[in-house]
Amino acid sequence: MQQGAHMVKLEGGGWTAPIVRFLVDRGVPVCAHLGFTPQSVHALGGYRVQGRDEAAAATLRRHAAELAASGAELLVLEMVPAALARDLTKSLPIPVIGIGAGVGCSGQVLVLHDMLGLTGGELKFVRNFLDGAEGIENAVRKYVADVKGGRFPDDALHSF
Repeated sequence: MQQGAHMVKLEGGGWTAPIVRFLVDRGVPVCAHLGFTPQSVHALGGYRVQGRDEAAAATLRRHAAELAASGAELLVLEMVPAALARDLTKSLPIPVIGIGAGVGCSGQVLVLHDMLGLTGGELKFVRNFLDGAEGIENAVRKYVADVKGGRFPDDALHSF
């Protein structure tokens, strides 16, 4: 925070809720991150959609509610089924930002290198916005316009 950060992001649920509360009580804004958590990619067995079966979905619902109750100001949901993300967005008192979580979230985010097609491998929830754009700035403008215009993400093409 002393270096200019406006918020801390914590990945995972369950054990992180007390940490969120600890930080929030000390004036540190927290963004929670559930679903696929990049820092745990190897523990999760690679890039896998999270919350597909009812037990896993129930765990995500419980963790999301605990994190919101602990004071998280927003929640990032990554690679979770669109229907689950939509339900969580409706039920939580905080904004839900999706990355591969469907159009029903409060907002969308993509990693810049992914949205510019620079990372190789095709992730289902990514579109190369640099393709056909004249430069990075125009690619980012196209992404923003497509999100605001409801053209991205498309639940059939970019969601699970």
